Amino acid sequence: MQTPLFASVEEVGDRLATAGYLASTAVATTVFLADQLGKPLLVEGPAGVGKTELARALARATGAELIRLQCYEGIDESRALYEWNHAKQLLRITAGRDEGWEQARAHVFSEEFLLARPLLTAIRNTEPTVLLVDETDKADVEMEGLLLEVLGDFQVTVPELGTITAARRPFVLLTSNATRELSEALKRRCLFLHLDFPPAELEREIVRLHVPGLDDTLAESVVRLVGALRGMELRKAPSIAETVDWARTLLALGADTLDESVVEATLGVVLKYQADHRKATAELKLATVLDRTPG
Repeated sequence: MQTPLFASVEEVGDRLATAGYLASTAVATTVFLADQLGKPLLVEGPAGVGKTELARALARATGAELIRLQCYEGIDESRALYEWNHAKQLLRITAGRDEGWEQARAHVFSEEFLLARPLLTAIRNTEPTVLLVDETDKADVEMEGLLLEVLGDFQVTVPELGTITAARRPFVLLTSNATRELSEALKRRCLFLHLDFPPAELEREIVRLHVPGLDDTLAESVVRLVGALRGMELRKAPSIAETVDWARTLLALGADTLDESVVEATLGVVLKYQADHRKATAELKLATVLDRTPG
């Protein structure tokens, strides 16, 4: 049995807060259970709600190494697990051309020529590790099969070297933007957590944590405006990180209030598509959002 990283739900919340991540009770509880049960944690939700940041915060909170596998369409075993350094192998074979095949094979299929990718690196790591499999839904179904194999027993078989078993299981966190449905088999092996944009009160606390010099009234205005933007049918809703960036922008400009000129000048911090910018400029009722009367 492996010693858990956390002793209680409260400790999860406290240590994540120290690492700069304000977790709800539901988040802290699910992280605690994943740690206690030794199961991967699948975190699903729209882009920008803090799924990847949760993994980063877990690594900071526990002093663990963060190893990230970024998924994309077409990613295969050689990018995720391991591959052989073929160029170096060829040089070795050329240098030892007088050797027999068996002797050469023993050399070229050795640790010296093995290129470990994120999954194998995490399994071999003897120190505390957080393995982040980011945007799992972007990978092909075949990649899910590999994840099932590796995360099921936390071991990898390299035919030329044998089976490599994890000496210390990593804390595994998979993220998904729900662009496609993940397989039932993969979900069964994981605990599930859905993250959405936080309520205004929690997002204000996040802004205050990361931008401590910002006036409370201005922080509230930023959060309310971002909430109004998320309520529009935009191509990309502002993320939590962009809310924090907007607050930092206002602080850097020395703004003491949000008015139409300030919003217009800084809207590019939170909206990254021109169509969204035009839509917000045309439809955002600033006075209504901030409970002000025009003039």
